Amino acid sequence: MVTPRSGRQFTLSSGEYEAAVVSVGASLRMLRHHGRDLVVPFDADEVRPVYRGATLAPWPNRVVDGRYAFRGDEHQLALTEPERGHALHGLLAWAEFTDRVVESDRVVLAATIEPQSGYPFRVGVEVEYRLDADGLAQTVRAHNLGPDAAPWGTGPHPYLVAGAGCVDDWVLTLPASEVLTVTDDRLSPVAVESIDQHPQWDFREPCAIGDVFIDHAFTALAAVHGAAEVRVAGADGHGVAMRWDERCPWVQVHTADHADERMHRSGLAVEPMTCPPDAFNSGVDLTVLEPGAVAEASWRITAF
Repeated sequence: MVTPRSGRQFTLSSGEYEAAVVSVGASLRMLRHHGRDLVVPFDADEVRPVYRGATLAPWPNRVVDGRYAFRGDEHQLALTEPERGHALHGLLAWAEFTDRVVESDRVVLAATIEPQSGYPFRVGVEVEYRLDADGLAQTVRAHNLGPDAAPWGTGPHPYLVAGAGCVDDWVLTLPASEVLTVTDDRLSPVAVESIDQHPQWDFREPCAIGDVFIDHAFTALAAVHGAAEVRVAGADGHGVAMRWDERCPWVQVHTADHADERMHRSGLAVEPMTCPPDAFNSGVDLTVLEPGAVAEASWRITAF
């Protein structure tokens, strides 16, 4: 049997939820509730469009110019976002993961980041997806298998779907009081500023997205019962929510503006992150995995 382009397929179900996870990039290919898409899906025999549903590690977002210094050593990563000259979304987005656990409502996939040019560290990564009555939970665990400390960050890359229409038609709730501004040309980080200075991105109260462009990281997230939550609702009041705890103090939100009309503003990327863009350089919220250390982060997608 020929393996589909997106990798080996793992189908999960629990109650009214169903999901498809694929081995390439430990990616979420599909998530539905009662037949309604909660994320923008892609076909099994399709090369995954952009980073749709991928697991991002050992860094989310960008390392500017692909260069960083860590504990006195200079490193140069491959520039995987050549149009902007950055290293984008880590080293595992196109890696083939092996399966450690396969159950009807749960799959655990694993891969190892081997020492390489730009990232001379060995880190084992385990990704768990689990469906239950409250939706889909994803957990990423990192284990430093090498003799040296390693920089680490992670996050997911789902494009949420609230219902009929496109991003412009939906209402967003984003409980963030600060935003990381970026340059217009390369989206390189500039400064963390109060959301009050940028009212176009103030969604602390539910607000229609309309035609606003968003491709920014937000922080100072208001938590309820220890969890931050982003909600996207359609015209009928139903939609999808994503929530996570303090291990992800940042969230990247992107309105999926794209030159390809088939993908343009078709879903809202919501990416909880353990650290901000370019954390390998700034050090902000960067996890340093000492030899033998383990780090874990998780998030959940739920229909409402």
